[in-house]
Amino acid sequence: MKVEKPIPVMNKLQLISDENLGDIERAKGEGRKVIGFYCLYSPTEIAVAADAIPVSLCGTKNDPIETAEETLPRNLCPLIKSSFGFAVLETCPYFVFSDCIIGDTTCDGKKKMFELLNRYKTTHVLQLPQNQDDAGALPFWREELERFKKLMEAETGVTIDHHRLRKAISLQNRERAARKALMDVNREKPAPITGSQMLEVLSKVAFLADKEKSIALMEEMVCEAKEHAFRPRDSKSNSRKRILLTGVPVGIGSDKVVRIVEEAGADVVAFENCSGYKKTFQVDEDADPLDALASQYLQTPCSVMSPNGGRFDLLEEMVRGFGVEGVIDLTWQACHTYNVEAFQVNEFMEEEFGFPTLHLETDYAQSDTEQLRVRIEAYLEML
Repeated sequence: MKVEKPIPVMNKLQLISDENLGDIERAKGEGRKVIGFYCLYSPTEIAVAADAIPVSLCGTKNDPIETAEETLPRNLCPLIKSSFGFAVLETCPYFVFSDCIIGDTTCDGKKKMFELLNRYKTTHVLQLPQNQDDAGALPFWREELERFKKLMEAETGVTIDHHRLRKAISLQNRERAARKALMDVNREKPAPITGSQMLEVLSKVAFLADKEKSIALMEEMVCEAKEHAFRPRDSKSNSRKRILLTGVPVGIGSDKVVRIVEEAGADVVAFENCSGYKKTFQVDEDADPLDALASQYLQTPCSVMSPNGGRFDLLEEMVRGFGVEGVIDLTWQACHTYNVEAFQVNEFMEEEFGFPTLHLETDYAQSDTEQLRVRIEAYLEML
């Protein structure tokens, strides 16, 4: 009898990712809805509570941008252009599968893009407060989530009661805990998972329709990484500089900075952005579920908020916890809020930790790769 060898966990990730579109297609055939999301602020729990499948739609590749620029300004954020280009071209299967889109007003470029996106797919935009501490911010945001709940009930035909919401919160909390545990593996020295590997895992599991598969896979990866590193170790492993990446979200296709850092002999051990550690929060499972969702999601430390003190609290915790030796602050071109906030981030790092950040402004194209390489190598040399 032939004994099959166990599938290495990264191969298993690829296999499950390949099967995922089939899983979604079968679910739609059974009557389930697919809801597309463009930002971290809108609670996916509300879609899950309606027995819908939430999928992330942020564009992270350069390919569709040329088509998007036939409609959108060239000097717009590449994430917005990539997202819109995928929609126009219908080359993102997750956009094609989505029955409706949920956006929120995280930046002026996105909210105007959503007006155009509505021509291709029904798009609902939630109005996000611009201040987390104002007395009226939380009640206002809770009302927007109540509107979101009614939209999901109308879209799916499912009544979302407290029991369904609490069950969805519990599931999403488990998934976020698994993401955190996976990212926390790189608190070890040397980091057992490269930044590129971590980015690949986090990007792919975000699309999985079956949350239990996603949780189990990340838990398995944590165990495997603790038993033996995903990457070979040698005498130079402990000498690689430990870098934290903050700023805008990155993903497969928009990861050139991560790759350059690794090629230069350093490790991106932590991602503070909303494709990384900002997703590791826990929602209170004992409070009124809609109150708990509104309160927790509103505290997301994005530069759209003014002031944005939560970002600096998170940076301090991560720099200390991950043993960070340098911080790269990444801004996509035309992302004004992160660009302006870069001054405060650098000031904070110098005052608290005694080293400056490296602020990089770029887009998804590869044309500036060598310029970025020179700046990154010089920064690493200085640390």
